[in-house]
Amino acid sequence: MLKILLEKELRDIIYSTKFAITFAAAAVLVLLSFYVGIRNYHESVREFEAAKATNAASIAAATDWRQVQNRVFRKPQPLEVLVNGVTNDVGRTTDMRASGELTLINSRFSADPLFAVFRFLDLNFVVIIVFSLFAILFGYDAINGEKESGTLKLVFSNKVSRASFIMSKLLGSVIALGVPLLVPLLIGCLMLLGLGVPMSGDEWIQLGLLIFAGLLSFGVFLTLSIMISAMVTRSSVSFLLSLVVWIFSVLIVPKGSVLLASQIASAPSMDAIESQKRKFTADQMTRRMAAMQQWFSSRSVGMDTSFTSKFAAFQDSSTKSFEKERQEFYGRLNEDWRNKKDWQEQWAFGISRVSPTAVFQIAAMNLSGTDVGMKFRYLKELDRYQDSYAKFIQAKTGSTADYMRVIIRRFSTAQSDEDKQKTLNPSELPEFVVQPRPLGSTIAASLFDLGLLVVLNALFFGGAFFAFLRFDLR
Repeated sequence: MLKILLEKELRDIIYSTKFAITFAAAAVLVLLSFYVGIRNYHESVREFEAAKATNAASIAAATDWRQVQNRVFRKPQPLEVLVNGVTNDVGRTTDMRASGELTLINSRFSADPLFAVFRFLDLNFVVIIVFSLFAILFGYDAINGEKESGTLKLVFSNKVSRASFIMSKLLGSVIALGVPLLVPLLIGCLMLLGLGVPMSGDEWIQLGLLIFAGLLSFGVFLTLSIMISAMVTRSSVSFLLSLVVWIFSVLIVPKGSVLLASQIASAPSMDAIESQKRKFTADQMTRRMAAMQQWFSSRSVGMDTSFTSKFAAFQDSSTKSFEKERQEFYGRLNEDWRNKKDWQEQWAFGISRVSPTAVFQIAAMNLSGTDVGMKFRYLKELDRYQDSYAKFIQAKTGSTADYMRVIIRRFSTAQSDEDKQKTLNPSELPEFVVQPRPLGSTIAASLFDLGLLVVLNALFFGGAFFAFLRFDLR
């Protein structure tokens, strides 16, 4: 009997006009999200390569490493354009220095403000908005709609158990609606291959888990709406309740969680932190200039090589001392701010997990590497590169004091005509390579949310089952 009921449910859904229209719309949006993501990826790669070429040309035009203004650029990753997360808000360019704090500038939204108003159509948006609405449209009248049409009485005029009926309804809905959604998702994966998006083995695994999380999110709303349909007698009421749940889940809970978290765990603004850093830097600059003036006053200024080498040695010693002081102060300030922000984020994410869409979004951003920790992981990579860059500059110029190297050059012996004509080779610079986040760390970061989606599916599946056992068939 279960097999017969299951086949009937599959036919009723697949042959309905509602299924054809909604599935076509969902499929088009899924494929469009992949196409837009692929196009944006290639565009971002072209911008990245052009920026690197411009930077290399400016270095090649210089004749002294003391004149170089080197820049480092964040390379776009394939999964970042499928699930944007925070990637467009984080700066893509860094002015590299041998010492001092590094900052990220030129985010995508600073270059293209229109995208800040009309956000990208990505896979995350399709799952959160389209899949959830798709599920509600087919689940809100799954039980009470059968009663209103008289089908329920007809079915139970035969020897059909309630358990068999609700199991066929749940399984049939999941199979008939969930499996077809895999088709455009798999076609999207083929588009990644066909349109030349380089994906590593780890990234394919992450994308597979991302698609799995999207289907779980769809399943949560489907089983939830069927459960609501089994708890009320009128389909209009169940649709209204399902829509209210969707509004709270998609629009209210995620934004409300941020407001609540900011009240529970306060953290200073970034402007306040930057103000303290600027004050410290200004004070440090005053002390550095005073130390330099004192050094000059104790010596007679000359143009000989010994004076230049002594001044370079003094500046290197001074730079190391002040840089250590800066790192300690900035380190304490950043650590205190980061700890408070971490606590605030934990509250925000904890509260937002009341919403299934927020659970999926957190999992999706972790799987694609566009979570809130993306910026700080990238800054760690920049700090690692800064060490090798400082050693390179030290070897080339004899000093790591960036702004002091210009002063040293003023007191250095005049360059020969041959030296002036000799340009720099940008390929000598150490290459900036970002170490990818280990797959184990990525999965571990999303495991809790993936598990929570599985639990929610089981919870609402069971809730729909037991609600129907008490449903009034009359």
